[in-house]
Amino acid sequence: MRLSSLRLRLVVVFAVVALVSAVAVSGIAYWINRDAVLTRAQNAALNDFRESLGENAGALPRAPACDAVRGAADTMADSTQRYEVVLTVEERDGSVCAATSAPEFALGDVPEALRAAVARKRPLEGANKAEYHMYWQRITLRGEPYLVGGAKVIGGGPTGYMFKSLAPERDDLNSLAWSLAIATALALIGAALLAQAAATTVLRPVQRLGDAARRLGEGKLDTRLRVSGSDELAELSRTFNDAAAALEKRVAELSAREESSRRFVADMSHELRTPMTAITAVTEVLEEEVDSLDPMIAPAVELVVSETRRLNDLVENLMEVTRFDAGTARLVLDDVDVADQVTACIDARAWLDAVELDADRGIVARLDPRRLDVILANLIGNALKHGGSPVRVSVRTHESASGGDELVVRVADNGPGIPEEVLPHVFDRFYKASASRPRSEGSGLGLSIAQENAHVHGGEITAENAPGGGAVFTLRLPRDAARLASDPNRDADGGSGVDGEIDENDENGGDTEAGSGRTARNGTTDDEEGAR
Repeated sequence: MRLSSLRLRLVVVFAVVALVSAVAVSGIAYWINRDAVLTRAQNAALNDFRESLGENAGALPRAPACDAVRGAADTMADSTQRYEVVLTVEERDGSVCAATSAPEFALGDVPEALRAAVARKRPLEGANKAEYHMYWQRITLRGEPYLVGGAKVIGGGPTGYMFKSLAPERDDLNSLAWSLAIATALALIGAALLAQAAATTVLRPVQRLGDAARRLGEGKLDTRLRVSGSDELAELSRTFNDAAAALEKRVAELSAREESSRRFVADMSHELRTPMTAITAVTEVLEEEVDSLDPMIAPAVELVVSETRRLNDLVENLMEVTRFDAGTARLVLDDVDVADQVTACIDARAWLDAVELDADRGIVARLDPRRLDVILANLIGNALKHGGSPVRVSVRTHESASGGDELVVRVADNGPGIPEEVLPHVFDRFYKASASRPRSEGSGLGLSIAQENAHVHGGEITAENAPGGGAVFTLRLPRDAARLASDPNRDADGGSGVDGEIDENDENGGDTEAGSGRTARNGTTDDEEGAR
């Protein structure tokens, strides 16, 4: 299982450390106490057995009667150490007498290795001052622990064996083991509780910091943390507050600058429309009289006329961009036969011979027809200018990822395609692919405005290169934008407004838009200059 929670990791670490420490301490304590208990019981029993063997068995005559040996065994067993005795001696007739103080113990219960060690005679040399020595061994006999010790009386006396039960020591050690196990469990529980308390103490400020960072990311720049104490977490909270204050100040400055820039563009565009109306009227008169003008003057007049139209288109585009930035762009919805709409857009701009349309009649969508015309005019005009004819326009419908019906319009040209380094920027405002041609017929706003109009509908435009060559622009729109138009939450980010609300236009009631308005006259539309 993946330990993704910091609290869980702290508890697990504390518990593991506590468990390892408690087990180690308990194990060491158990083995020390076990060795001490067994050694104490063993030494006491063996010392007592040695003295008793010397006093009782050593007093027996050589080759004593078996009854006398049995009596000595009974006497030796009558000890405070509570052990049983087996004495063996060779009688006069050469037989071996094995006398025991308890019938449940016999000479056969003594391990053979221990008997051999007790009977072994050692030479007297150096540090060895006795021929025979005492030996002992801990065994399990009939399921019970025993200490078995043996020694031979020096001088030809009997051999004695002691059976000391270690059951009391075993019970004491079991009680000790249970006590240590309970102590280990309590230590583990205590460590878990301590870890929980420590995690709460440490993680509560971290959690507050995470919540504050989340609110800050949501745009609540006035978020601050309450600082208490002088530890590392308090210092972190102070740093967060300082960073949030600096960010709030910086965003306020940038917002003020952006608002000032938007207001400047809007005011400038609005103020330019009145003189542009007069200039346009003059240029139209000059255009009508160009044939009667002096041949030396006619080229200058044509240049003035074309540049005036270009300037007028730029002003209209800037006005529309300002509406998008200000969030005042609105949808005026109507039921649109998409095939008829595409045909009307192509026919109005005299593109019928250069465009191939693949669209079934009867595909009806509830959209803003004027904004859809702007999108189509920019996409098709851009394809004609940069890709060349024939341009293929296909209209399809299918179910979108969100579950509703979706309108898909693809515009494919027959050109070389879009350079890979340009693809990410084709919808940027005023983007020019070639820095050597900064001035051109287009303003560099066409595709950007088309994308904004798609966003207003809740759709998207994407650009890519076809495998066989040429660029493909794909427009995806919901078939019914009424749901978006009635959504009040979309107004804040430049979305649509209430169905039927009229889009703001100039004082003269003109219905000009980027990519339209002048296109019927010259057969082109504003595009993303330098996109190919």
